[in-house]
Amino acid sequence: MKTNQPVENRESSVGSRQNAAPCDLRSRHVSRFTFHASAFTLIELLVVIAIIGTLAALIVPVVVAVKKNQYLNTARAEMAQLETAIDRYKSAYGFYPPDNQVQTDPVSKRFLVPQLYYELTGTTNADADNPTYQSLHDPTIPVLTGANVNTIFGVGGFMNSSKPGGGEDAGLARGFLPDLNPKQIFYPYTNHPPAEPGVTLLVTSVGGPDPTYAPLTLDLPGVNPWRYNSSNPANNPGSYDLWVLLSIGGKTNLICNWSRRAMVLTTNSWLP
Repeated sequence: MKTNQPVENRESSVGSRQNAAPCDLRSRHVSRFTFHASAFTLIELLVVIAIIGTLAALIVPVVVAVKKNQYLNTARAEMAQLETAIDRYKSAYGFYPPDNQVQTDPVSKRFLVPQLYYELTGTTNADADNPTYQSLHDPTIPVLTGANVNTIFGVGGFMNSSKPGGGEDAGLARGFLPDLNPKQIFYPYTNHPPAEPGVTLLVTSVGGPDPTYAPLTLDLPGVNPWRYNSSNPANNPGSYDLWVLLSIGGKTNLICNWSRRAMVLTTNSWLP
């Protein structure tokens, strides 16, 4: 004859089993979690570092090359803009814009400080007997006297200038550079005493672009004017030489109107 287990004991044993199961599951869950959260081994860390280093070695040169091409392409586009303006000037006046004729400055500074801004954007001349030249492009720029123009550029005045009077000599200046970016203009530059007014130059918007490259003076890093020679161009006889030097990664790159590709030069003192 079967003897039934007391109700109290059955309930207590069932209850103990029911209470024990969740504890065991939690214990197993914790142990598994602890196992998966274990730290990387030294070998795994070295592998990850090696992969990152390899990716950096592949990506960095590409980024540098892309940035360099950006600089060169921007300079080429700006040179094409100036070439178009110069050719329009030639069609209008029958000659190319004059260049800087100051012979006392070093040759490099002569080519670096041309009056292209004034000739391509135009000026007004308020007084035929005592000429004073005011920029048409930016009337806020202080006027230049005839003496100032002669001292800085070595010429008697600007050809593209509105002249007073109503006779045959009178004329209106023309603007050949209507879409200049503010970064393509620098004012003021002067290598004369502070009493002399500064002049405005056409520069590359990309600057040096190396911050240590300062062709005008060490006080003006990043100011990189277009160099221009129309009086005795060595590379385009009968026309004009237009060029700029870009220092990129310590190497001098030549962008010019006598070569379709940029040239890397072996010396920073190169001049045509």
